[in-house]
Amino acid sequence: MKVCIIGGGASGMMAALLIAEKGHSVVLLEKNEKLGKKIYITGKGRCNLTNAVIGNEFLANVVSNPKFVLSSEIRFNSSDTMRIFENLGVPLKIERGNRVFPESDKASDITKALERRLKLLNVEIKLNTEVKEILVKDNIACGVKLVNGEKIDADAVIVATGGVSYPLTGSTGDGYLFAKSVGHKIIDPKPALVAMELCDSDISVLAGLSLKNVRVFAKEKGKVIYKSPVGEMLFTGNGISGPIVLTTSSNINRILPENIKICIDFKPGLDDFALFNRIERDIVTLKAKQFSSLLEGLLPKSLVDIFAKRLNINKEKKVSQLSKEEREAVSFMLKNFELKLKKLDDIERAVVTSGGVCVKEIKPKNMESKLVSKLYFIGEVLDIDALTGGFNLQLAFSTAASCASDF
Repeated sequence: MKVCIIGGGASGMMAALLIAEKGHSVVLLEKNEKLGKKIYITGKGRCNLTNAVIGNEFLANVVSNPKFVLSSEIRFNSSDTMRIFENLGVPLKIERGNRVFPESDKASDITKALERRLKLLNVEIKLNTEVKEILVKDNIACGVKLVNGEKIDADAVIVATGGVSYPLTGSTGDGYLFAKSVGHKIIDPKPALVAMELCDSDISVLAGLSLKNVRVFAKEKGKVIYKSPVGEMLFTGNGISGPIVLTTSSNINRILPENIKICIDFKPGLDDFALFNRIERDIVTLKAKQFSSLLEGLLPKSLVDIFAKRLNINKEKKVSQLSKEEREAVSFMLKNFELKLKKLDDIERAVVTSGGVCVKEIKPKNMESKLVSKLYFIGEVLDIDALTGGFNLQLAFSTAASCASDF
């Protein structure tokens, strides 16, 4: 059987490897000048290739359509990924948060190992090769037509073209066009794992401020719809970023920004009652000190002026003169510092794309189209995405393995 794979990224290379190992003829088409271009920038160039959790613990980190990828994760999980790369001669290590990296901290080791194996398996790799359309006959995928007019016949076609984030790596939405041309529905692509731009002009002075052990939560029309884990974030020139902000973005990217308020809980380790009691104790200790001194004991110094202004309390006011309503307001704002979302950062700067080929039209056991036989979609081109920590690359590998199981 001859299999044509469009896209030489993580999912495409893994599918090519697994299918070629079964003895099939595989041609891998990549429009860039080299394979795995996006892999080189993952994990800040270190390549966080998977996360060493499996089962429900893994699926808890899948944001879009976790039920769809359940069978893929069962068939091929992080243990399988780690085994393959170690067998390919890439020693691995597990770091904080169960994140898996090559011991060398070089993403290039992952790509080169895959490439070496593909060449040993006689996979035909065609670089600088762009596909124009998928060929279909009698509702069966039978090959592709290239931009240069050349046709490549095949018994099956696999689309592994990625999403639209980081377009310089070649992820420019080609797969969506291929899918739409044969009747598939595309869920509108949205940025995932991305920074946020805010409307609040008073926070611009906070650019560069990093916060630890805080929580971010999102409200839609006053109702809390998502709470991040406790973690780190930072203020940028026009908004906020950092791990817990990126996580939050993935959980709100399908809601209109104007309906969203972002809140920071500066004291997630204390409930409302405990925090108010702490403030009361601080007031007794500080006695005749100014209100700014109270805030400095609770917040980074650069936030003091903003807090005082938002609370409409003179920062030179004596702590002992604070009314009960003012003390309650301080306690409330420490756990509900509200920010108005303007928009999520552009999708071109998103770590991954949320949205893509509608999974209701894809068979979860083997990633085959329900509309066209012998046509498969794998990886980020599908409407699946997960949180940071190696989960998105594992989705690429797992869906590739599910697809390969059909050959």
